[in-house]
Amino acid sequence: MKNGSIVMKLLVLLMFSLHRSSAGTHSYQYIITGVRGIDFPEYTEVGIVDGEQINYYDSNIRRTIPKADWMKKVDYPDYWNINTLNSQANQERFEVDLPIIMRFFNRTEGVHTWQEMYGCELDDDGTVRGHMQYGYNGEDFLSFDLNTITWTAANAKAVIIKNKWDPNVGYYKLKEHYLKIDCVEWIKKYLSYSRETLEREVPPEVFVFHKHFPSPEVVCHATSFYPRGLLMFWQKDGEEVHEDVEIRETLPNQDGSFQKRAILRVSSEELKEHRYTCVVQHISLEKETVQTVPDPVGVSVGTRTIVGAVVAVAALVGVGVGVLILKKKKSGFGAVPVNPNT
Repeated sequence: MKNGSIVMKLLVLLMFSLHRSSAGTHSYQYIITGVRGIDFPEYTEVGIVDGEQINYYDSNIRRTIPKADWMKKVDYPDYWNINTLNSQANQERFEVDLPIIMRFFNRTEGVHTWQEMYGCELDDDGTVRGHMQYGYNGEDFLSFDLNTITWTAANAKAVIIKNKWDPNVGYYKLKEHYLKIDCVEWIKKYLSYSRETLEREVPPEVFVFHKHFPSPEVVCHATSFYPRGLLMFWQKDGEEVHEDVEIRETLPNQDGSFQKRAILRVSSEELKEHRYTCVVQHISLEKETVQTVPDPVGVSVGTRTIVGAVVAVAALVGVGVGVLILKKKKSGFGAVPVNPNT
């Protein structure tokens, strides 16, 4: 299979859906990816605070750059040079590790990824949670247990690596200190720089339209909202509907806001006999937004085309953030930023 066709099938957004920070919770995480066999940078790093990308590094540009405007306020001494040097050192380590893992699995051809995701969450009540995970080809491989300071293996191959890594207790005590203390301090620092941006509340714009009329699918699309936490569901004559409903993942827009959609499969006859509505709830709204499904007979072709085009553009804007996911499974961490200039 050609790389281009692999990319088309596996292009899925995940970066900002890896950790969904709820109200009263703040998060900071790093996603590191080494990749072989595809036309993308062989090594990338992405820093994320509360679902927003804050910096970026890859093996082509070989420097760490800001991706959020408020990151330019960081006054930590020599912050960007230190991060660049750390990333370059990490890149050298990954360039050694990935070929070893590939040989370990007896796979040297095709597309392969060796990934690390680590970070922490801080609740308003002071509760701290840390995590560190490794994945191979988008599947869980090893995860770090902060309680026992040991690794948990996801498969038989990972057990071999776990047994090699577990004895190095001193090194992983340092990792524990970072995840429980240093990482949390960075959350606090970043929030002090970004409070105006990350704590804003922007209400969603909501559209309901028929997909590819006269298809039985009706789409409820909410976009341009912030923060990312949003609840949407369908109702039939005022009662919540669960059958023939698909709730899609929340996706990022290029401006830092988010979008989400819920798809309902319903016949034209049902639409004529019953009142279907899409209900959207968000922290920015004083009361929930309710949109009624338009009469398919009363919607002109021109209107359907315009609304469909607007939503298609909104979806493409989300893709513009650029994350390539290779075989997302289970927790499925595995983000490969496509373009540092997006």
